[in-house]
Amino acid sequence: MTDEPVSRGAQSPVEYALAGGEPQRVGWFRFYFDDERWEWSPQVERMHGYPPGTANPTTELVLSHKHPDDYRQVAATLDEIRRTSGAFSTRHRIIDTAGETHHVIVIGDQLFADGGAIIGTHGFYVDVTPSHHVRQQVVSEAVAEIAEARSVIEQTKGMLMVIYRIDAEAAFELLKWRSQETNTKLRLLAAQIAKDFQQVDFSEVLPARVVFDKLLLTAHLRVEPEV
Repeated sequence: MTDEPVSRGAQSPVEYALAGGEPQRVGWFRFYFDDERWEWSPQVERMHGYPPGTANPTTELVLSHKHPDDYRQVAATLDEIRRTSGAFSTRHRIIDTAGETHHVIVIGDQLFADGGAIIGTHGFYVDVTPSHHVRQQVVSEAVAEIAEARSVIEQTKGMLMVIYRIDAEAAFELLKWRSQETNTKLRLLAAQIAKDFQQVDFSEVLPARVVFDKLLLTAHLRVEPEV
């Protein structure tokens, strides 16, 4: 992930409305192997209970927020990432500074230097904490009308829900975050993800989730510009 997203054309007001504004339950991270340095987006800082711009994440701090029952799993995943420099996907719990527990999905891919060497991992967090109240503000009435007219978005949401075992709200947050992070129109990105997922070859058993992780993280690179 780069600091400047690949440009796919500025979003129109309709596209921004369709994306439902700024995502709150999805954010990015970077982890550099050499100096064990972490970077968190403001959304990931908030998930951990820190006001944006105040966290100074280290591996020790990252692990300190893991739920005690999930600590060993996450620590082992970090060791595996350092050893293999591979992609990963994990679902676990974190505890924020206020003591609240969040259920998160973390997906990471290889981070390359300009010369092509693997220098770390980068990816995103999705907060999938079960909610007792449906937040109606996530999708405005206008957004709902547009979403109904664009069935491909609903189709892609359904695919994300099945593959990542998340609810519709989290799936939409994930989709709109990828749209905004890569500066790709939501409907075009959704169509590409749906196309990519449908082309995965399998018979009765779904492939390993890392196959879909790769497609999700790179779908924007395959979107053809609008004429």
